[in-house]
Amino acid sequence: MHSAQPQNDKPAVVLLSGGLDSMVSAGIAREQGYALYALTIDYNQRHRIEIESARRLASELGCRRHVVLPLDLSIFGGSALTDDIEVPTEGVGDEIPVTYVPARNLVFLSLTLAWAETVGASDIFIGVNALDYSGYPDCRPEFIASFQETARLGTKIGAEGAEITIHAPLQHMGKAEIAKEANRLGLDPALSWSCYAPSVDGRPCGLCDSCRLRLKGFAEAGLKDGLDYVDYPE
Repeated sequence: MHSAQPQNDKPAVVLLSGGLDSMVSAGIAREQGYALYALTIDYNQRHRIEIESARRLASELGCRRHVVLPLDLSIFGGSALTDDIEVPTEGVGDEIPVTYVPARNLVFLSLTLAWAETVGASDIFIGVNALDYSGYPDCRPEFIASFQETARLGTKIGAEGAEITIHAPLQHMGKAEIAKEANRLGLDPALSWSCYAPSVDGRPCGLCDSCRLRLKGFAEAGLKDGLDYVDYPE
């Protein structure tokens, strides 16, 4: 991985889940010269390996500070990622899957905004994309645009005239483009984690929606993923 880029001291808070998309989004923020403050939400998700991935990525990206914020959404449940619901492995369908965590990005962006205001940042980076994804409503461009307006209306810095920007640089990229962007940025994809149902020995399953989308993206990009999968979709 490339060393940290020169920073212009303008702070940005990056939502860093530990996944491929959040890694590339943070890498783009670094390339643009922002001083990175990384926020990872530990929502007691089943795929907890991504928390350790986020820690590694924050270090590799040269983040000024990395906060892992505990927020136990398993108390609410309602998702295969936070409840005793089986993670589907038959492939991406047309309906919103059970891996959808109710209002997750709305909750996460609100927390990211709160920290951004605290550290004096008016720029937030999030790795959502609306092309190769599982159909989550909180990944749509209109949601990001709506939240940006909410951020302006609901904060002290917004009321004082600051231009708060929610950057979603991967918004219109497919997974193959994201894989290529990781390669261009010199980011090691093996440091990131995407699997919803890792094996007991800590390997990605290869069959959940997230693994399928990731494998398809790297295959289409003609690039090596770097992870050792338990299985591969036919």
